[in-house]
Amino acid sequence: MLYAETGGSWGMTEYRASFDADVTFLNGGGMQAQGFRLDVPGPDVTADDLAGLFVGHLGLLMVDQVRLSGVEVFAEAHKGSRGGPSGDAATGPDTRLVDLSHVIEAGMTTYPGLPGPEILPHLTRADSRGVYAEGTEFTIDRISMVSNTGTYVDSPFHRYEGGVDLAGLPLESLADLPVVVVRVTGAAERAITAQTLAPYDVAGRAVLLHTGWDRHWRTEAYGVAAPYLAEDGARHLAAAGARLVGIDSVNIDCTDGKTRPAHSILLDAGIPVLEHLTGLGELPVHGARLHAVPAPVRDFGTFPVRAYALVPR
Repeated sequence: MLYAETGGSWGMTEYRASFDADVTFLNGGGMQAQGFRLDVPGPDVTADDLAGLFVGHLGLLMVDQVRLSGVEVFAEAHKGSRGGPSGDAATGPDTRLVDLSHVIEAGMTTYPGLPGPEILPHLTRADSRGVYAEGTEFTIDRISMVSNTGTYVDSPFHRYEGGVDLAGLPLESLADLPVVVVRVTGAAERAITAQTLAPYDVAGRAVLLHTGWDRHWRTEAYGVAAPYLAEDGARHLAAAGARLVGIDSVNIDCTDGKTRPAHSILLDAGIPVLEHLTGLGELPVHGARLHAVPAPVRDFGTFPVRAYALVPR
């Protein structure tokens, strides 16, 4: 079963619940919630299980009673509720690969205003026949492109003179990283703030911001009013120890003005930035592992990658 409602297909259908809650506390007082939503392990979750997940998600102490009403369970991709269900670590034979990269093609536009790549032959197969033995032929091709092409990684050198360049980035910051996916698809606001990120444990993880904006890839809409990481969100991720931050949008920053606070904050903290991702709907909130390694080019700040994730079946 696949969760067709959200376009994902990483494994079995995921479920969430919506409900109203009335909570009383042993030391007096209470609280109410209307239309609260939580990740749940399956469609047959009990009221007691749901109450426990609710208390754990909010970190409530000295709870007396939790009364639930209006409970609805529905198929929807998990958002990453604290204390909720999560995938197993993606290791061993019971995993599959998910490609998170856009294909690079001649003339394509990645970022509005930047030129597309030129892909030309250096040695054609026909010409190679005069170089090698009969029946042996090769093609050697040449590509001319700006570094910000396709799905790419920014190193600190991209933003800061003297910052670590692509060749200096440690593999530990790019390869075999545990993933947490922050799903903000359908959000009314473009900015991804610290408040949005607060529920997630991001320390030592690749934080991938799933906005769904990749649906506009190679259209004029891709570069207009796109989702982005707010300045306070970038500060939160840096302070919380994120290892890498990626997004499936045109830029991790808001491009309406000339400042780039998310780049500045993350790269100053030595956190690589991975932009123009795609396919994040294929990943669970927890459990996948990311690989996004560029060529180790000296004195270069940005380069395309073949980003992919290992996902538990």
